[in-house]
Order: sequence, then C-alpha cells, then structure tokens
Amino acid sequence: MSIAPVLHSVEVKAPPARAFELFTAHMGKWWPKGKTLAPNSHADILMEPRSGGRWYERDADGNEIQWGKVLAWEPPGRVLLGWQLDGQWRYDPDFLTELELSFAPLAGGGTRVTLEHRNLERYGADAETYAGKLNGGWPTYMTHFARYTDSQN
Repeated sequence: MSIAPVLHSVEVKAPPARAFELFTAHMGKWWPKGKTLAPNSHADILMEPRSGGRWYERDADGNEIQWGKVLAWEPPGRVLLGWQLDGQWRYDPDFLTELELSFAPLAGGGTRVTLEHRNLERYGADAETYAGKLNGGWPTYMTHFARYTDSQN
C-alpha cells in the first residue's frame, strides 16, 4: 500500500536563511501551546543543528519528550527530520517517517517553504487515518509559522 505524502507550502517575507532559522531554531515560539506531546504546555521545541541531532520538546519543568531526529541539516535550503511518533502520538525509536522542509527563494526576497511528510504507509493499517490527521494539521501549523515569520521581519 502506498499513501500519498502530505504536501503544503507557504510563502513568507523573510529570505531563505532567516526562514530556515525561524523554523528550526524558533519552533517553540510559533508552535501553538497545548498542541504537543507533553501533558503541560511546551516551553520550547528544539532541533540540534546537525545530522543525527535530536528533535524534541521541553516543558516548563524541564521534562523532555523526543519527537524524532535530524536526518539532514543543509541550511539555508533544506532540513530533513525523522518523525518518530507512532499512531498513538508516542515516540518510538524504531519507527520513522520523513518530514522534509525546503526553503526556496522568491523574487522580491521572500521564501517559499514547502513541507513534505512522507513514508506514511509505515503506519500500516492506520496509515490512511493518520495521513488524514496530518493533512488536517500541517497546513494549520505552517500557517502559524508563516504568521510568526512575517511578524519578525
């Protein structure tokens, strides 16, 4: 079974290097509170800026919950993340789908940021259901990112 990847793009006013920075280093600022894995709202969402780095959230008490890992770190054009959240929204070190973000320059100095979440068939029998949830969620989160980015420029 093959499941189509989730694809969504937004355009932001920032140049690619700034958009990359705001997505990867400021995720905790633009990601909506209460929409993460921790029982308490996140204090930050972090990506270690290197291939093999961790991708995780930290709550106000300092508790950390892993989301996945950085598979490729190629500023300012691309970051590839290993999404390791299973069908119950729990971290599973043996599970992996890919979340690729590309940052392409636009005329006038802005950036088209494209998200592709792929390999969703790895969710097995729940793949179509999970793909539907991601298709409903990623556009909302990317809109939050675009609004945050445009407010920083």
